Amino acid sequence: MKSDVTYEFHHFGIPLQDGKTEGVFSEKAGMYTVDNPGKFRVQWHRFTDDSPLHPLLKTVPHVALKVNNLARAIEGEEVILGPYEPIDDYFVAVINDNGAPVELIQTTLSDDELWGRARRGQGSLYRQ
Repeated sequence: MKSDVTYEFHHFGIPLQDGKTEGVFSEKAGMYTVDNPGKFRVQWHRFTDDSPLHPLLKTVPHVALKVNNLARAIEGEEVILGPYEPIDDYFVAVINDNGAPVELIQTTLSDDELWGRARRGQGSLYRQ
């Protein structure tokens, strides 16, 4: 963590290897995502056999943190995904924190706007 970057919990992602094909599908990521209906922001991720994502993302749960400066937050880190804009005005990079994937997010969207766009499959992550 960097002292000049603010970090705020955003969500937790859990990869599953149960063969189900439920949720919003991203062909680019080879990934299905389902939001947990509970009170806390948990996402379940399932991957196709040919998903191009880093093996850590497909096998190890990740925490996602909202940051005020994504470029600064990833400076000097091992970036395993991104930075990119999977949903309009939602910038993401994933770093390898000693074997644990950590998703870092910079956005001006409210959680309702962001999760609504994700559930509807809006954004470049979902476009062909």
